Amino acid sequence: MKEKIKLIKGNIVDQEVDAIVNAANSSLIGGGGVDGAIHKAGGPAIAEELKVIREKQGGCPTGHAVITGAGNLKAKYVIHAVGPIWKGGNHNEDNLLASAYIESLKLADEYNVKTIAFPSISTGAYGFPVERAARIALRVVSDYLEGSSIKEVRFVLFSDRDYEVYSKAYEELDK
Repeated sequence: MKEKIKLIKGNIVDQEVDAIVNAANSSLIGGGGVDGAIHKAGGPAIAEELKVIREKQGGCPTGHAVITGAGNLKAKYVIHAVGPIWKGGNHNEDNLLASAYIESLKLADEYNVKTIAFPSISTGAYGFPVERAARIALRVVSDYLEGSSIKEVRFVLFSDRDYEVYSKAYEELDK
């Protein structure tokens, strides 16, 4: 379902989609990077909803996701996906990253999301190699879309390099 995937260079907080995916930490307390930008742009409502989730379940394990409203963002929802911290590649990082994308998509389907925007999960402060992450993300999302009612998935890449890496991985998707 490669045709449902779009690559965009830009800022994820500006996307007019049903759901934006946040590269969250397992404590669900706002951090830096994408997480910080989403919390800043979305306002305090997102943090308040996450506080309720933390009180109920104590955070979110790596490879999983939770959903909140989007506060002041243009989206309806923010899906907070917890990707793995890169530890050299021998600690199940690939599967945990794939799971973070899949769990986000499952939540999107559950909430009838038709358009969703992902950042490059785990490739910033968590150090996951972007080339490897791009291949995993695009493959997993493309495969998932086969049986989904989601109409469009955007990968919103902030840097030129990330956009180039994802573009190359996108071209190789069907090979």
